[in-house]
Amino acid sequence: MTDSTVHTDIRRLLDILKATGKKYDIEKITNAFEYAKELHEGQFRVSGEAYISHPIAVAEIVAGLELDSDSICAALLHDTVEDCSEKTDLHEVEKKFGQSVALLVDGLTKIVTLQVEDKEEAHIENLRKMLLAMSKDVRVIFIKLCDRLHNMRTLSVKADQKRRMTALETMQVYAPLAHRLGMQRIKQELENLGLQYLDPIGYEEVRQHIEEKYGENLGFIENIRSLIDQKMRENNIHFALEGRIKSVYSIYKKMYNQNKSFDQIYDFYALRIIVDTELECYTALGLIHEMFNSMPGRFKDYISTPKPNMYRSLHTTVIGRDGIPFEVQIRTREMHHIAEYGIAAHWKYKSGSSSKAELDRKLEWIARLIETEDEQRDPEEFMNALKTDIFHDEVFVFTPKGDVIALPTGANVIDFAYAIHSAIGDKMIGGKINGMIVPIDRTLENGEIVEILTSSSSKGPSRDWLNIVKTSAARSKIRAWFKRERRAENIVVGRTAVEAELKKLVRGCTEAQKEAVVLAVAERIGINGIEDFYNAIGYGGVMMSKVIRRLQEECERSLKSAMIESTAAPAVSVESMTASAKPKNVKSNSGIIVDGEAGCMVKFAKCCNPLPGDAVIGFVTKGFGISIHKLDCPNVLEGRKNPENAERWKEAHWEESEARGDGHSVYEALLQLHADNRIGMLADITTVLADMRVSILQVNVVNKSDGNAMINLKVGCKNVSHYESIVSRLRGLHGVNNILRGFA
Repeated sequence: MTDSTVHTDIRRLLDILKATGKKYDIEKITNAFEYAKELHEGQFRVSGEAYISHPIAVAEIVAGLELDSDSICAALLHDTVEDCSEKTDLHEVEKKFGQSVALLVDGLTKIVTLQVEDKEEAHIENLRKMLLAMSKDVRVIFIKLCDRLHNMRTLSVKADQKRRMTALETMQVYAPLAHRLGMQRIKQELENLGLQYLDPIGYEEVRQHIEEKYGENLGFIENIRSLIDQKMRENNIHFALEGRIKSVYSIYKKMYNQNKSFDQIYDFYALRIIVDTELECYTALGLIHEMFNSMPGRFKDYISTPKPNMYRSLHTTVIGRDGIPFEVQIRTREMHHIAEYGIAAHWKYKSGSSSKAELDRKLEWIARLIETEDEQRDPEEFMNALKTDIFHDEVFVFTPKGDVIALPTGANVIDFAYAIHSAIGDKMIGGKINGMIVPIDRTLENGEIVEILTSSSSKGPSRDWLNIVKTSAARSKIRAWFKRERRAENIVVGRTAVEAELKKLVRGCTEAQKEAVVLAVAERIGINGIEDFYNAIGYGGVMMSKVIRRLQEECERSLKSAMIESTAAPAVSVESMTASAKPKNVKSNSGIIVDGEAGCMVKFAKCCNPLPGDAVIGFVTKGFGISIHKLDCPNVLEGRKNPENAERWKEAHWEESEARGDGHSVYEALLQLHADNRIGMLADITTVLADMRVSILQVNVVNKSDGNAMINLKVGCKNVSHYESIVSRLRGLHGVNNILRGFA
């Protein structure tokens, strides 16, 4: 596109614009250059060069894409508002160069006044702003890619850590964006430059392999070019012939990601045949297959089935007479320009309102991302959507009518249904692939014909689908359905999830305290009203990962002092309390004997669930009788440090018949099993408990990220000895790794 020579004047840029043959507003572009030069006066890059050299270089790369005059102006001015804020602003840029240029510059300006909790969130907010601007005018990202390309070309002057950070961001964000827009030339250069800084040894190793192999096969390559040239001329095809060696990064990726040796890279070398018409593409393909043996499974027709980034070409891998495989790519001149510059080529080949509508259709994926972003403000969710919907490899499948649907690799039948239309997904009851009924979570593969089975009596999507779908678009549409159709159910689901988290964070708080905490968290994330908050969690509009930290903060702020007050007492050791305990003949209907509180109401604390045989202690609550805790309960140990409520702590012990297990009472015992997540595990557990005639009062299974399961059980238990026998039997089950008393 341009060489790396440093320029601080506009002459070379004007030469590039003239060479395109297009009409540019040279006066406006010259004025933009003079204004940028004036604003950047006295500013220098890390290399010591005058800063204006960077905007000029970016504008030259933009000119190589043959974008319009406003894009060239925006490239020259793209750093002025951010770096020269004391001299200019967007209003001034708009006044001098028009609204279009100002909007482009705004889209390229970082959010410099953003108040966020960490740098990662600031980075994501800047990406979000850029993509939002891109959804309004795709030229923003074209200029940004050119800006990043020049920064990568001059990255060597930066410190090592800065080089690696910039290279990593380039590989994770900007190169995939260039690919999604079909801008292969920029994408390949960004990848190669990024690899040089992230793995310089690997880069150099592959580069040397390429040089050696190219040198070894130089005679073969020239012979092939000569044979194809002669064949095309004999058949009166007007053509151009180009050679292409696979990029260093492409070979590196195949070698290291797919564990291939260098000799297994069949498309290391490719010839491009560029012809005038689409018909000549297929004629040339026939001639190539007539000359050489084709490799099975290595033919791809991207002309009849273009990629979503507009790429169109025929690819075939054939074997030369020396037994060396090579790839042949066949395309028209327009296809070739689009293959190099992607959607940016629109400015060369198209114009008018119909072209604008066509461009909008090709950029629908940006609108889908922004829709998802509106639903999910959480930075982690946004980046997940970005990586899945934009930066992921794609799979191409067909509708029964032959329409091509592109989805991220790993997408399933549900994703396909929602890609067709949200109403199709909402009414889906099943799916077929190539005429055969398949599970709705079946992963799609290239070339399959997918049919969605629907029913007007369908009750809508399942909440489980939120964990199954791959695309953020499908997830967003499922959430929208639950938000619209299942408010009452959402509130129940949301409340249950929040209460489960509150139980983990704090013990023994009142309903009023819980409500105050939840309301405070809701207001912090911009939701007025507890039911609306629960509803948002229930349908997935607010993620629990976003809520948990805020719940913890509010609990610590609002409940800590209240909990200490309600459980406060002098610090006394467990041993001394046990030694002084003298059973009295005061009886309670719960099997607990309480010193000094005959006939009072007794309840067993949920924080520790004491069992007959446990050393216990009572605490006189305000209005709820005596709460019985295990003597070593964390709340007891903490509460007894405060001397103010010493008289509210009461000695307690179990009746002898209860401690022996002779009574008829059954107590709640909590067990937390950590086990392998295997089929039949839960059935084995329930079988053991049934054999022991143990009642199961509650069971909850949580699948953990490491592939194991956490099973929370609440069972009926007579005493500590009975509990220990239950644990002993469960430990003997295959796959049970650990058992804890109580829920964490």
